Amino acid sequence: MGRAPAPAPHRPTPAAWAEDQLTLSWLGQSTVLINFHGVRILTDPVLFNCIGVDFGLGTLGPLRLTAPALHPHELPELDLVLVSHAHFDHLDVRSLAALRGRPVVVTARKTSDLIPRRPFSEIHELGWNEALTLRTPRGTVRVHGLEVQHWGARMRRDTYRGYNGYAIEREGRRLLFAGDTAHTPVFAAHRAHGPFDAALMPIGAYNPWIRNHCTPEQAVAMMRAAKAQRLVPLHHQTFKFSNEPFDEPLARLEAALADEPQRLALRAIGQQIVIPA
Repeated sequence: MGRAPAPAPHRPTPAAWAEDQLTLSWLGQSTVLINFHGVRILTDPVLFNCIGVDFGLGTLGPLRLTAPALHPHELPELDLVLVSHAHFDHLDVRSLAALRGRPVVVTARKTSDLIPRRPFSEIHELGWNEALTLRTPRGTVRVHGLEVQHWGARMRRDTYRGYNGYAIEREGRRLLFAGDTAHTPVFAAHRAHGPFDAALMPIGAYNPWIRNHCTPEQAVAMMRAAKAQRLVPLHHQTFKFSNEPFDEPLARLEAALADEPQRLALRAIGQQIVIPA
């Protein structure tokens, strides 16, 4: 058996979240639980201690450093799941199969074949500059596919698979979920889908993978280019995929926002925040 990950430093309480607010919690890696004025959304669900290839008796792949803040059975029933691309730390079949409710799934182009066959209410593939208006039992959400700088292959040979960021809109409020991205000037164009209350941005795994992952400083630059009010940092403190020290991405992010510390929304796995209008 593999080692046990460290427990998440915080535990969110989604059952207590108000239905008339925008509340979110970072559960680890790129998994964010969002109550968007009553509509329950989960991004890139990765909710077990190991990711990779499932051999039936177990999963062969990287182990988490930090446990998820919530396990699948502790989540509320979901309305919408957003999957940015096919990498194992973003599209985890076991986690998707374990989700509660019958959510709509929105995923990148040519990735729906990886979604497990369980009772999702709908599965949609979305490309860049394509949009969907989704009607869920708890309300309507507008989802727009956004260009990012990354790659989508799951096994390195299936390079035809897409990869997305998303703009999410409801009740006149908007979030930007960047998925995985390197630094790219396209975020200036994404401001057309804003203004954004917050941008959910990756900040880790840049050393040596700078061609596919942005630095914390670049995440701040892209957040500002997109005209987002706050930054929710993702893709750090969860797995060891790169050479930078565990705490370096957050420390660099805090330094990059030293003149505007109020724009940094969350710092640790399991923290939750109400994003004010």
